[in-house]
Amino acid sequence: MAFNDLFRATGISRSGLNAERLRMEVTANNIANAYSTRTAAGGPFRRQDVIFAAVLEGQYGQPGLGGVEAVDIVDDPTPFLVVSLPGHPDADEQGNVQMPNVEIPIEMVNLITASRAYEANVRAAQSFVQMSQQALSIVRG
Repeated sequence: MAFNDLFRATGISRSGLNAERLRMEVTANNIANAYSTRTAAGGPFRRQDVIFAAVLEGQYGQPGLGGVEAVDIVDDPTPFLVVSLPGHPDADEQGNVQMPNVEIPIEMVNLITASRAYEANVRAAQSFVQMSQQALSIVRG
């Protein structure tokens, strides 16, 4: 076993931590803009989602798991919610306003899921450190 292979577990956990942190940031941004009817691009805020991909890397051409990475942040194509608010500054001639396609309960579930995945990666890294410390104490005597 090569020395670099020894720390592959921490690299996998680190990639998971980075990916889940980004997912929590994007979800928090969605929640923060749940009622933003006007953006710099024009129109209401469009919900965003993070796309993950497995990183496959191996030694000597053999496939192996290398972690996960966020490959893209994409806009959710679901239609905007139309609400009747005649006094709103962004209302059309009929008094309807296009609201962002963000649903707070779904975003909260995404936030909790990302948080739990983040915690799992932290625990995996902590377990690796504990096992390494125990192995070192056995080697020392």
